[in-house]
Amino acid sequence: MTSASLIGANDAEWMTRIRSAAADRLADTPMPSEREEIWRYLDLGFDPAFDTAPTEAGSAGGADVLLDAWCGAVVDVVDGFVIGDHATVATAAEGEQKDVGDDLFSVAFDALSPGALLVDGALLGQPVFVDVQSTSDATTFPGVHVDVPKGADASVVVRMRSLTDAPAVVVPRITADVGDNARLSLTVIQDWNYQTRALGRAVIDVGRDAGLVLSEVGLGARLGRLHLDVNYRGDGSWGKIYGAYFGEEDQTLDYRYFMNHIGTNTRSDMFLKGAVEDEATSVFTGMIRIEETGRRTEAFQTNRNLVLSDGASAQSVPNLEILNNDVQCGHGSSVGPLDEDQKYYLMSRGLSSDTADRLQVRGFFAEALAEIPQTELEPHLRERILSKFLTAQEEGRL
Repeated sequence: MTSASLIGANDAEWMTRIRSAAADRLADTPMPSEREEIWRYLDLGFDPAFDTAPTEAGSAGGADVLLDAWCGAVVDVVDGFVIGDHATVATAAEGEQKDVGDDLFSVAFDALSPGALLVDGALLGQPVFVDVQSTSDATTFPGVHVDVPKGADASVVVRMRSLTDAPAVVVPRITADVGDNARLSLTVIQDWNYQTRALGRAVIDVGRDAGLVLSEVGLGARLGRLHLDVNYRGDGSWGKIYGAYFGEEDQTLDYRYFMNHIGTNTRSDMFLKGAVEDEATSVFTGMIRIEETGRRTEAFQTNRNLVLSDGASAQSVPNLEILNNDVQCGHGSSVGPLDEDQKYYLMSRGLSSDTADRLQVRGFFAEALAEIPQTELEPHLRERILSKFLTAQEEGRL
């Protein structure tokens, strides 16, 4: 698919109908409201500027430290367009579309996205790095669909970055099907510039005896949102969900994670750690939902937050919805400053106050970052997170 392809030019007839219906609804669909629980705590008073959506991609960026560390295939998605003759756009059969909701941004994606990159088959024979890029202040709709065949083992990274400092709105969508007895290791790296508002949506279906290891690292964006649904449809399906995020300045990092247990003997473990400084805000809403069919489910969620400045804030709201009694579930969350007792102990061993604080922050994130399945990326992501705290110390912002 080349950058010159017009939006919808190669759609199947049924997809044309979906796109047309979404376009008709777009003008009458309101901006989400903070009064809705799923959008609570967010400032949504901005213009999504859907009329700026481009009809072709800008110029792709070059390699950087993450790509230099990567051994595997690399595919570019630039301003929502899939770039490269070896890459293809997903063309799911009619009736196989994911339920991504009907909010304004979901409707706009259906109407305006050029089409999702398809990661499947031969491409999954090696680790795949999807480099999603924004090149201007336009509103763009990048999509990625991962289809892991029965019995396969796949490793995919989706990194999202800005090539300029221009303010933009980005509406990414990631979907995946993990076939029976298959495994998907998926890492999502959110690294937009601090002027960008990103409203992301992800839906993953996990088949019988299949597994998902999902790691998300939140670094950038003025508003960086990821609404994730993992559907454990197959008996014996399982998932391990990890997250690490660090907000500074006036960033808002927003995570709404839903683990939906439908099959029997399913398992999920959700573990996120975040920190905020300056005037930044983080939001976590976690939901474990166990259907009546979800017998012998084991599901747990944990969210830990460091608040490093008086002006920063963190919201953490874990939830359970259990419709079957034969289950084991639990949740926990915490919001607070660095541990003064730990600091005293480290300083009693000769460390300075700043060094003791840096060691605490490093140790706080170590557990989550160690679970990134693509281990070659972990040192670079750890450095990016710690550099936020170190810079704030050096500039006297803490």
